[in-house]
Amino acid sequence: MGLLSSIKNMLAPTDHAYVLEGEVDWHSHLLPGVDDGVRTLSESLEILSSMERRGVREIWLTPHIMEDMPNTTTALKSVFKELTDAYEGSVRLHLASENMLDALFAERLKNSDFLPIGRNSDMLLVETSFYNPPSGLSDLLFSLRSVGLTPLLAHPERYRYMTEDDYRTLHSQGVRFQLNLMSLKGHYGPMAKVKARHLLNDGMYYCCGSDIHHKGHIPILDGVSVRDGKNLAELRHRG
Repeated sequence: MGLLSSIKNMLAPTDHAYVLEGEVDWHSHLLPGVDDGVRTLSESLEILSSMERRGVREIWLTPHIMEDMPNTTTALKSVFKELTDAYEGSVRLHLASENMLDALFAERLKNSDFLPIGRNSDMLLVETSFYNPPSGLSDLLFSLRSVGLTPLLAHPERYRYMTEDDYRTLHSQGVRFQLNLMSLKGHYGPMAKVKARHLLNDGMYYCCGSDIHHKGHIPILDGVSVRDGKNLAELRHRG
C-alpha cells in the first residue's frame, strides 16, 4: 500500500459508528500553532474534515494555557477567528482553554481572565502535572467558585499521584471530570487505562473528549467503542 493510500485510509471513516458520532468533543488541540497540538491551519482543516465525516456535531478547541505556553485570551481568539473564517464544514466550533494550575493560573484568576467551557460558560477546563499535585490543589479548585466557574478536571485518569480517595473527595466537592477517550485504549499506559475504566464504571465522569493533537490520534480514536465502559454510551451524550 502506498503512502497516499495509507493516509486516505487513516482519515476515512471506519466501518462502524464513531464513538462521538452526533455528539460533542469536549477536549481538542486543533487550534493551529498555539501549543503542542496541530501546527498549521491546513492540518486543522484536514482533521476537522475527518471529524465531520465521522459525524461529530460540535468540538471544543481547548489550547493549553500554562507558564510554558502563556497564551493570551486575545491571541487565542484571533487564531480562532482565522480558523473559523477558513473552515466551511458543518461541525460547530467553540473556543475554550485547558488551564494548568500553576503560577500563571493564579495570576489569571485575579483578573478572571479565562476562556470558560460549556453551553452556559460556567466551567473551566483545568489540569495539573501528571506526577505531582500543585501546592494547595483544593484551594485552587475552590477559588474558581469565587468567579462563578465550576472546575472541569481534564483527564483525571492520567494523574499518577491521585488515589481512589482523592477522586472521591474531589468529586464530592463538585469538581467535574472529563474522560480522555484514548485512555480507554491504553494510549497513555496501563495505569491510566485501569483508572479510566474504574472511574467510568463508577459514573464519576461528567463528559468525554478526544484530546486530539495530530492526525496520528485518529486511528486510535476510531478504535474506541461504547462497549469500552458500561456508562460510556450515556456519558458521550453530554453536550
